Amino acid sequence: MAFKNSALADIYARVEKRDPDQKEFLQAVREVLESIEPVIEKRPEFAKAGIVDRIVEPERMIVFRVSWVDDNGKVQVNRGFRVQFNSAIGPYKGGLRLHPSVNLSVIKFLGFEQIFKNSLTGLPMGGGKGGSDFDPKGKSDGEIMRFCQSFMTELSKHIGSCTDVPAGDIGVGGREIGFMFGQYKRLRNEFTGVLTGKGLTYGGSLIRTEATGYGLCYFTDEMLRANGKSFKDQTVVISGSGNVAIYAAQKATQLGGKVVAMSDSAGYIYDKNGINLDVIKDLKEVKRARLSEYVKSVPSAEYHEGKGVWSIPCHIALPCATQNELDENDAKMLVKNGCYAVAEGANMPSTPEACEYMIQNGVLFGPAKAANAGGVATSGLEMSQNSIRLSWTAEEVDEKLKGIMTNIYNSAYNASVEYGCPGNLIVGANIAGFTKVAEAMLAQGVAY
Repeated sequence: MAFKNSALADIYARVEKRDPDQKEFLQAVREVLESIEPVIEKRPEFAKAGIVDRIVEPERMIVFRVSWVDDNGKVQVNRGFRVQFNSAIGPYKGGLRLHPSVNLSVIKFLGFEQIFKNSLTGLPMGGGKGGSDFDPKGKSDGEIMRFCQSFMTELSKHIGSCTDVPAGDIGVGGREIGFMFGQYKRLRNEFTGVLTGKGLTYGGSLIRTEATGYGLCYFTDEMLRANGKSFKDQTVVISGSGNVAIYAAQKATQLGGKVVAMSDSAGYIYDKNGINLDVIKDLKEVKRARLSEYVKSVPSAEYHEGKGVWSIPCHIALPCATQNELDENDAKMLVKNGCYAVAEGANMPSTPEACEYMIQNGVLFGPAKAANAGGVATSGLEMSQNSIRLSWTAEEVDEKLKGIMTNIYNSAYNASVEYGCPGNLIVGANIAGFTKVAEAMLAQGVAY
């Protein structure tokens, strides 16, 4: 798709020239810039103030060495990142990812998306992201602790409860957040809400573990209801089997759906009777085992190696694994098999071609920056609880989360109508998220 606005085309060309090898980042930038073309036409003051030129460049990028000692006494070296992308509406907020695939392009893409995702929640949070190419798989608790302590020793210089509040992401759960928080507290001699996703005994929020998956289903449910549909008695396929996928499956089931398939990096399972979440949780949250072990506990299920989870017929698909996992061929297969709704639980899991095909074929499509904002929304609620030194009940947090996700759907839909693309939630979410940040940047002047 070519740009219609020459100014935006020029800005994208400059980003592409500056960072030609950052494919994930370029993909995210292009999607947003294409979506906001009607806003730039309608609001010339944004162009005059260089809002778009500024919003595609991080305010700060920090890259650092992380040295740690493994259980054999050998020194290991990884690379750490924190991209503080935009603080126009609040302190930087975004997760820390520990995975071998982490590089500057991935972190910039995630941080850029986080700007608009955080904006959509309605909470005062800017956009940031961080992590390391460290792989926690196969590491002992001692090795994880030593890495996290080394990582935080450097990161602590750049974050704070009113500056930058990281959270968890892929490879960073309660264990890792605990080690990082302990090191931050030790270094800074202060107990503040500098990290979210903390344990309930030291400032964490109820529902935070479930938040992204629950929020995804609350958003999807609102999208379905607005189109005269619901989860009730519908077949659901979910990619992934980590935190987001597990709690999306749980909430989809509570809402009346039947989840028949999940996946991991090695393959996928199909259970025509509906996935047994107790088995999944035991495998993934307790034993940290491969999904292939599921069939040992549920003999009626099937396990298939490799890609293919989207070949299973379903009504609703929830991609919750990783970026660009659902391509155009997968989209065609979903449509052919009767899928009418797709909502993204992972960050940018559908390729641009897949998104375009699904929208052109009438699939209800919830983009990641809107549909998976439940995690960061609840992180924002954790920040609020830390600030007032209070804890809300699970019911209170869940109700607030549901309200936020409902509002996100309505904001995205209303923006899509206002700018002539009714029902296109990719365009609507980008416009709604961008406009709020752009107005804040405009108010704060160019020196900001």
